[in-house]
Formats: sequence, C-alpha cells, structure tokens
Amino acid sequence: MNLGVSEKVTSFTGLRAWQQARALTSDIYQLSQSFPPEEKFGLTSQMRRSSISVAGNIAEGFSRNGIKDKCQFYSIALGSLTETLSHAYIACDLGYIKQPELQQLEPKVIELHKMINGLIKSARSRMQ
Repeated sequence: MNLGVSEKVTSFTGLRAWQQARALTSDIYQLSQSFPPEEKFGLTSQMRRSSISVAGNIAEGFSRNGIKDKCQFYSIALGSLTETLSHAYIACDLGYIKQPELQQLEPKVIELHKMINGLIKSARSRMQ
C-alpha cells in the first residue's frame, strides 16, 4: 500500500516507515536464521526483538493523539533501529553474517532512519 503525497494516512499500515520497518524485520529474521544455536537466546533474540520494536513503536506512535507521545514512540523506534544495526555489526564481527549482507542492510536502515525522523518532524510541526 503506497499512498500519494496528498492522501491522508488513516492507519499505521499506510505509513511507508512502518512498511519499511516490517520489511526490515523480515530481513533480520532471514539473516539470523543461520546464527549458531547457542545464540538463540542471545544475539538472535536481541536482533529480532529490536527490529520488531521499530515497527511496533511506529504503529503505537501513529495511534497516539498527543504530539509528545507520538514523538516519544517514534524516538524509541529510532533507538531500536540503531540497536538493530549495532547487533548486525556485532553479528558480522562474529562471522554470523557476511560483509555483503551487512552492506545490503545499511542503506535500508539509513533510509528508514530518515523516514522516522520525518515522522518526528511532521508531528512537531503540528505542535506549532
């Protein structure tokens, strides 16, 4: 579902940022499938949970009526996104993912970071 600029988003599922966060979570799940079994409750779980948190906090922020609440949840999504990338770097350092896989992930994270910042800026502009 991709909306034009003039169309009002009526559900979190219409947010491009949420759509990208959902896709990122799928990427993270696929990347982490091959992690060693001993990482099941370690890095695998942490990466998956932080990526899920990105989409979840975007959705929750969308549903909040107060601007401060919206910004808070979108900011938490940013933090979870940064955490996810940090975990990916560590997974690469440990040899669980390859450098090319990390290099494919990085631009997606950067783009999503920009989108979430856009949500924050948009919400703040409505405060004034």
